[in-house]
Amino acid sequence: MKTILVTGSAGFIGWATCKLLLKKGLTVIGIDNINNYYDPKIKKLRLNNLKKFEKFFFYKANIENRSTLIKIFATHKIDGIINLAARAGVRASVENPWGYLDTNVKGTINLLEVAKDHNIKVFVLASTSSVYGDNDKMPFKVSDFTDKPLAPYPASKKSAELFCYCYHYLYNINTIIPRYFTVYGPFGRPDMSIFRFIRKIDIGESIIVYGDGKQKRDFTYVEDIAEATSLCLNLEGYKVLNLGNDRPVELIYVINLIEELLKKKAKIQWETRHPADIYATWADISEAKKYIGWQPKVSIEEGIQKTVNWYLENRELLKNIKI
Repeated sequence: MKTILVTGSAGFIGWATCKLLLKKGLTVIGIDNINNYYDPKIKKLRLNNLKKFEKFFFYKANIENRSTLIKIFATHKIDGIINLAARAGVRASVENPWGYLDTNVKGTINLLEVAKDHNIKVFVLASTSSVYGDNDKMPFKVSDFTDKPLAPYPASKKSAELFCYCYHYLYNINTIIPRYFTVYGPFGRPDMSIFRFIRKIDIGESIIVYGDGKQKRDFTYVEDIAEATSLCLNLEGYKVLNLGNDRPVELIYVINLIEELLKKKAKIQWETRHPADIYATWADISEAKKYIGWQPKVSIEEGIQKTVNWYLENRELLKNIKI
């Protein structure tokens, strides 16, 4: 494959994946609508980073608009699709479920349709650990029950997974679904906990912790995720993979790491746990090891250090990013 379409290319995982593909010498067609779900300024910073590559072509476009996608596919000979464009956020989806239906379901169907029409070799759909719901069996296995999502966000991603299977079955499109587990790292989303904690602890503002801080997450470094996502392009058939660090840690442990690195104490405002929040996540990565020979390289300690270092090096640039 020579040319890959990456939707959500100005997003966090999209930026990291595009950068990796470009470094491997591929041509990348990026699509992003630069919406304001979180501060677009950080999306523009990521895009500026990608535009340094000669083989990066960017379209400000919306995957909900099928006619725009048809025009892009008529302009470029595309070999594979990585669909990272999505409305994300569990709590936000409870407030506005319609946006999640439009982007995560309708947008995916639009991409599958152009994939069918243009004989695309492989379609990679980014999904989420949230599809497992409040599963008390650890670690989460790909074979686990996923039909009781706790919010519209995971419900929409599960729906997109099912449409992908449909198109694989009907049109023999190789369809790979990585389910991501709490991704963090440099250029991370400012609405997510790691970015917010680092910034707020650094400037002396209170951080909000829902529940008792003992909830566990399988935090996974963004470069590990980008590597696994790119490897998915080599697979055939229909496959679902968990992509996680395989080492869940308590949220309070991460806060303590940040405190140590910044040499500042967090001011914590404790709030009641949201009913849509999963108490713990832990990825069984057996399929990722088997099919793409992948396992994470970056520990939570190393990853948090890299993220804090990046923040400190870019503090002036990031101070106007809304969180």
